[in-house]
Amino acid sequence: MDELSNEIELLCRRAHCASMELALTDEQTRNNALMLMSRSLIEHADEILSANALDREKAQAEGVRESLIDRLLLTPERLEEISKALRELVELPDPIGVVHEERVLYNGLILKRISVPLGVIGIIYEARPNVTADAAGICLKSGNAVILRGGSLAAHTNEVMGAVLAEAAVEAGLPEGSIQSITSTERTASDLLMQMHGLVDVIIPRGGKGLIEHCVETSKVPVIETGTGNCHVYVHRSADLEQARDIIVNAKCRRYGVCNAAETLLVDEEVAKELLMSVVPELSCRGVELHLDDGAYDIVSSLAATGLLDEDAVFDHAQEQDWETEYLGPEIAIRCVEGLQEAISHINQYGTRHSESIVAQDKDAIERFQCGVDAAVVYANASTAFTDGGQFGLGAEIGISTQKLHVRGPFALDALTSYKYLIVGEGQTRV
Repeated sequence: MDELSNEIELLCRRAHCASMELALTDEQTRNNALMLMSRSLIEHADEILSANALDREKAQAEGVRESLIDRLLLTPERLEEISKALRELVELPDPIGVVHEERVLYNGLILKRISVPLGVIGIIYEARPNVTADAAGICLKSGNAVILRGGSLAAHTNEVMGAVLAEAAVEAGLPEGSIQSITSTERTASDLLMQMHGLVDVIIPRGGKGLIEHCVETSKVPVIETGTGNCHVYVHRSADLEQARDIIVNAKCRRYGVCNAAETLLVDEEVAKELLMSVVPELSCRGVELHLDDGAYDIVSSLAATGLLDEDAVFDHAQEQDWETEYLGPEIAIRCVEGLQEAISHINQYGTRHSESIVAQDKDAIERFQCGVDAAVVYANASTAFTDGGQFGLGAEIGISTQKLHVRGPFALDALTSYKYLIVGEGQTRV
């Protein structure tokens, strides 16, 4: 433990020193580093993909579910997308040195408030190796040093990618220690990183509920909570039901293992039968297992009894835990509600403040839903799948925050800055 603790502390001290130099670098130097990092990923593609194959073989041997293996998988096409995301960061405005306020005080002092980097950012994440490049790129673009702590599922991939990115950054003229990776697979490594208050400025966990809760409870360093997505689609009685079907199928089935996937469908009782007759066969033919409240169960049972549902369809009575579960797989909970207020109350009780959607033609219902639901992103007549930094025009995202302080929703460059005041006087003293 002492050896690992010393190793983590040394990494953090290097990052802290690097952050001081990074804060003084100009935009062109940081952009040059991003371009070289992007090229280096492609130049080392064979090495990265070979490491990824080892991780996937190990995951399959351990019986890891397919949705997580999909998150882990790298292909030449996915690697090119990761490389492209770094290049796209170059096109974004420099978030450092932005003047947010400038004025003359009553005493003649000139006050200016400008954006500055946070400093050292620790990223703790699970089975998504793309986070290695995204996090490194976003942190460097915003003048921050980064310490990467990937999960054991992607250990080989993360180690190789981290080394490639770090080498490219130094070659481009950024200080040693700007990008560092914790390669130890010991669970205590993350806990040690979270104790480095004074050397690390913020911890950002990207993963499941367990990881995020552990970071919040354990860390002495401030935490930005991200990722857990128990997202809902609510179909109001005024909805265009064909539109609703398409939105539900996309929100649930586009990719199962992502945090913006819908996990619960709520539907007004008066349109429940018509909607479920349309959407349930679409979900079932895609292998989605259904967890149904009593009203939905009766409707789906009648569909099965009359042969309108595939005989392989899997459905059961929903339990209390189904309403609060982020499945990250081919499962969905379905509940019939009396109306708008019951839907809002359900979401505010069981949701994770991530992304929620109403399908409705009634403008008053849309307004009441969007005002009443407590979430980072609230949609009307659109899939929850759009909650993504790239889709929002932010470039590669560092995460999706489900908390309210500092940043909320998809966040990227601007969220990794703070500010400081610059004051210029002419000899003023205070009485």
